[in-house]
Amino acid sequence: MSEIIVRLSALRQMMREKGIAATIIPSTDPHASEYVADYWKERAWISGFTGSAGTVVITLDKAGLWTDSRYFLQADQQLTGSGIALFKEGVTSTPSMTTWLAQVLPPQSNVSINPLLFSVSMVESLRNELVNNGLVLRPEFDFIGKIWTNRPALPADTIFNYDVKFSGKATQDKIAAIRQEMQHKKVDRYLVTSLDEIAWLFNIRGNDVAYVPVAIAYAAIDAKTATLFVNPQKVSLHVADMLSEEGVSIQPYNAVFDYVSHLHVGEKILLDKAKTNYALFQEIPAHCQVVAAQSPVFYLKSIKNEVELNGTREAMIKDGVALTRFFMWLEKEMPSGKLSELSIDKQLRDFRAEQPLFKDESFGTIAGYKEHGAIVHYSASPESNAMLQPESFLLLDSGAQYLDGTTDITRTVALGPLSERQKQDYTLVLKGHIALAKAKFPVSTRGSQLDILARKALWDRGMNYGHGTGHGVGHFLSVHEGPQSIRMDENSTTLVPGMVLSNEPGLYRAGEYGIRTENLVTVVESESTEFGMFYQFETLTLCPIDVKAIDFSLLTSEEMAWLNDYHQMVYDRLSPRLTAEEKEWLRHQCKVI
Repeated sequence: MSEIIVRLSALRQMMREKGIAATIIPSTDPHASEYVADYWKERAWISGFTGSAGTVVITLDKAGLWTDSRYFLQADQQLTGSGIALFKEGVTSTPSMTTWLAQVLPPQSNVSINPLLFSVSMVESLRNELVNNGLVLRPEFDFIGKIWTNRPALPADTIFNYDVKFSGKATQDKIAAIRQEMQHKKVDRYLVTSLDEIAWLFNIRGNDVAYVPVAIAYAAIDAKTATLFVNPQKVSLHVADMLSEEGVSIQPYNAVFDYVSHLHVGEKILLDKAKTNYALFQEIPAHCQVVAAQSPVFYLKSIKNEVELNGTREAMIKDGVALTRFFMWLEKEMPSGKLSELSIDKQLRDFRAEQPLFKDESFGTIAGYKEHGAIVHYSASPESNAMLQPESFLLLDSGAQYLDGTTDITRTVALGPLSERQKQDYTLVLKGHIALAKAKFPVSTRGSQLDILARKALWDRGMNYGHGTGHGVGHFLSVHEGPQSIRMDENSTTLVPGMVLSNEPGLYRAGEYGIRTENLVTVVESESTEFGMFYQFETLTLCPIDVKAIDFSLLTSEEMAWLNDYHQMVYDRLSPRLTAEEKEWLRHQCKVI
């Protein structure tokens, strides 16, 4: 902990020299990524807190870390002796960062940020909040970069071509589609800053961050040229030749700043303020016009082509085989009394790693036993690791990255006898899952209009859950993508064929247990009537739902039929790849009720 104190002292000395009263250090990178490379983990370095989410605010004599309930225990332990206080997000008594700053700083104090690590939208919002609290934002100081000795290097792994047999569409065709969007918006140039969007656009993948197969890069497109800004050492001659054939040139990663600063007079520049870092934004000359809009890649990427969808279906079969073997193993090993949240996490990854084209997990597995399952984004650590017992629920949310698709599945399983209330809760969640899976809806329907289907059975009994019902899922890319979603919050994006989303209602009783049932679905055409075209969902995920936890008196005949049909599909698609013993186990799990 003495190292943290020394680091804080060095930071505060630089703050004094620059007339800065406070600095805010987030968990992000210059590309607004969900997961970041070690090089960008400034918040972890300065605080000693290694959780994936959190923001540190440091003044000349005080400091605080804001993080969510997943990390309360971990943060409390890792911050001990650092002088950094823990502020628990989601707790009503916890002040916001800006409110706290207004309480501890004199009026008109300067608050700094590293502009590389904040998007334009974040800066605009933060500036308004600080101004409203009588403070001044100074988005210009990279203090950590000046004091972080022995900083990890930026990842140097080579990028690789993502073959069109997986992507289904050539790079030049994707760029052509982007240029059409640019013409429609009447812009001259488009800056692409999101790593998964760059990976999709140029049919490349990388190993620069955990869980998401992307490479650290920027990109720019105009009417005639397409440029990928990436460390040249990361590009093999083979990949460089393939990109050149697709009309893509390569420049060094940081050359994007010089590129932007020399844009021509009168040019109109399209960028997404939510994804473009403020440092790059500041380089745009005043003689250019910025056109701020949602990235066109964001939407195009969300609509999977038939090659991508068929690859995802194949990935689901492989994932289902791995999950079948895992749950068989879990059933056999439970009596040993030696299983823990962390040990089953490792075993599940091992089963997935045996499958063809497996590359990585798609996010950190959430293995929450009993009360840990009630923490929506729980992450087991050595400090919190619970041993499994033959009672209550285990909530297991996990996913994988295969070359041909990305998976994400949650199953809640009964490890022993359940109470009537536990069975009721489980069944109400299942009713919501089935209602959404069975939905038929007209063209132009938004996810917010369907969300009630997943909640009604719970609402009818005065219950609810606090997270969204469905998020978009990428294709061998981010497991969490937009712009589509299914949630109570309004989202103007309508659901169209080819979009892949999760269907994951849940219920959480704090201190007791959590329940979530999640499958991935894709939007497909249903029928055309005199009232127009209707869509529905095709369920993609292949894994039994634990019938031991169901109160069948609460299910309708239609819901029972859906469950039986789903289980028949699971068995039919998985059994050809299973051993005789595995087939028999799966047949029992999928038996008609």
